[in-house]
Amino acid sequence: MRHHAALSVLIALVVCLGLGCQAAKTTTAQTAVAAKPASPVAGASQIVLVVAEDWNTNQARLRRFERSGPNAAWCPVGDAVPVSLGRNGLAWGRGLHGERLSDAPVKKEGDGRAPAGVFSLPLAFTGPSESFRLAAQFPVYHVTAQTVCVDTVASQHYNQMFEENAVAKDWDSDERMLRPDGLYRYGLFVDHNAPSVEPGAGSCIFLHLWRGPGSPTAGCTAMAEPSLLAVLTWLDATKNPVLVQLPREELVRLAPTWGAPELAAK
Repeated sequence: MRHHAALSVLIALVVCLGLGCQAAKTTTAQTAVAAKPASPVAGASQIVLVVAEDWNTNQARLRRFERSGPNAAWCPVGDAVPVSLGRNGLAWGRGLHGERLSDAPVKKEGDGRAPAGVFSLPLAFTGPSESFRLAAQFPVYHVTAQTVCVDTVASQHYNQMFEENAVAKDWDSDERMLRPDGLYRYGLFVDHNAPSVEPGAGSCIFLHLWRGPGSPTAGCTAMAEPSLLAVLTWLDATKNPVLVQLPREELVRLAPTWGAPELAAK
């Protein structure tokens, strides 16, 4: 009888331990499912925030923000300024936020929409005659008459900026970066649809100079010269700057989760 009792206790202990392990596995799995995704602005200490009133407007407001550390409050830098968007407004782009976060349109090549979402700002560009000083440690591409950005979807160089005489040409459409109208005298390359490029998802997105107040673009974000110079001379590569570009309703919905500034460009 004592042997049977001991055996019963041992079986009960094994079952109990097994259930405990199973419970632990279940709890771990539930925790993993419940974990929040990383914020697309978590590593940034500078934000260029562009806010439009809705998905279809081609005008917006831009304001700069900075913080001293990952858990610090965002502080505005300078005043809000007007900017122009794509002629047809905004559509979800491909960036640090992932891809589509609502039922709104998705950015496509030639759609006349600027990309919405969160995007790194990896590179400035400037023409040969520009002499202003960029902020500390910010990389810059010095544009020449040979510099192009390819928007031919079938090209292996789609959504890339480079010197056209350095590669074998497989495209029939591109952006000439040394433009006669001067709109690309200087600006910023926006990391939309990069570095993992999806053919047809949109290409050659910049922050650049505008033709004038209220004049929309083909898909970039454009502004007055003093506004663009203020951005260029402020950005610091060591602070991982990002562009957050959204309609107001999406900013209201996403900013609390992301830890981004809210309604700051109102």
